[in-house]
Amino acid sequence: MNEQPNLLGEFLRARRELVTPEEAGIPVRGVRRVPGLRREEVAMLAGISADYYLRLERGRDRRPSLQVLEALAGVLRLDDDTRAHLFGLAAARPRRTRRRHRETVPPSTARFVELLPVPAFVEGRHLDVLTANPLAAALSPRLITGGNRLRDVFLDPAEQSLFPDWEGAAAALVAGFREAVGTDTDDPRCVELVGELSLASPLFRRLWARHDVRPRGSATVLFRHPQVGDLTLSREKLHITDTDGMMLVAFHPVPGTRDAERLALLGATTAAGR
Repeated sequence: MNEQPNLLGEFLRARRELVTPEEAGIPVRGVRRVPGLRREEVAMLAGISADYYLRLERGRDRRPSLQVLEALAGVLRLDDDTRAHLFGLAAARPRRTRRRHRETVPPSTARFVELLPVPAFVEGRHLDVLTANPLAAALSPRLITGGNRLRDVFLDPAEQSLFPDWEGAAAALVAGFREAVGTDTDDPRCVELVGELSLASPLFRRLWARHDVRPRGSATVLFRHPQVGDLTLSREKLHITDTDGMMLVAFHPVPGTRDAERLALLGATTAAGR
């Protein structure tokens, strides 16, 4: 029988390494050999024994009380989304090994995406592009069925050049991926992606180790497009009902702006080339 991954312990260790002693109100004397807080410092600030906290990090105790979780969330300076992730890790139950299943976009959703007058695509739980309209492919040639947003953003220089703040976009993508997979990091598809990208991209490896969590939602995105120049677009991500984590992603400009004109030009160019 395979041992269950120690997700809670990995999370606690990663997050305490991100909190400085100064942020926690701990005086620093001499040279510290560890990044962030020591285990015994977290335990002291949370009001629990150092031995108990060690058991949590090493996976020997995986069911801390709500009171302990609240105390740890405060010490680790977690925001609401990351706090919810912590509670989810503590509540996770052992799972059977999952078989990979194919994600299928509902036909009505695929037709809707095709009809939208803005760049739009459907994103799977592991950030696979499941379907996309022509304007999405015009915005980025990687936004086509069969692509994967993680692979493209971390491994494709052409995709990276679309984002002036590439590292910021990459960090947000990884945090959204963590939120999407939740406690299912042993899912075969997740294991495959994380393993591949950890080997190929030092930036991905560093961001994944942080255990940042951010919901996949609305945002403003700046693109540096090779044909029409800079485009600032609003991004919407909407859950598709009756699916396992699929989201409709659409980019749209503020009407009457230069961005709207440039997106219209891109659309006209795309239509002329079809």
